[in-house]
Amino acid sequence: MNSIKTIEHKGIVKEADKDKLIISIITNSSCASCEAKGSCSASEIEEKEIEVRKFNDVYKVGEQVFVFFKESLGFRALLLGYLLPFIVLMTILIIATLFGLDEGTSGLLALGSLVPYYTIIFFLNKKIKKTFSFSIRKIHTDQILKNAELNF
Repeated sequence: MNSIKTIEHKGIVKEADKDKLIISIITNSSCASCEAKGSCSASEIEEKEIEVRKFNDVYKVGEQVFVFFKESLGFRALLLGYLLPFIVLMTILIIATLFGLDEGTSGLLALGSLVPYYTIIFFLNKKIKKTFSFSIRKIHTDQILKNAELNF
């Protein structure tokens, strides 16, 4: 059987209409659950909003849900957001240096080469949104009760 690995977060429906949902999720750093977080300034808790466009059920504002994303798409996002820009930057930097430009000019040219890259990403925004879509499912009441019992 083919099992697809997913990245999953619990969230709350913040906005709901017939075409899209805005889900609020709370992300925290790995140290946010530490017992010493009160005396440590390194703990971070951040609220993020995720837009979900394809859903089958009816959702209400304030309802708890699971938002999930295929793990393979997470790797593709890392490729587009970090690896490819790094390769473009380093390639231009090396080529400019090989052509005899000084380091400052080579560095500025390499940084400037990211403008066309991100411009292309901007114009492909609709296609990228279709590729990187989140899915959603309701948290059933028995799951909420089970989690509440585990917290006591």
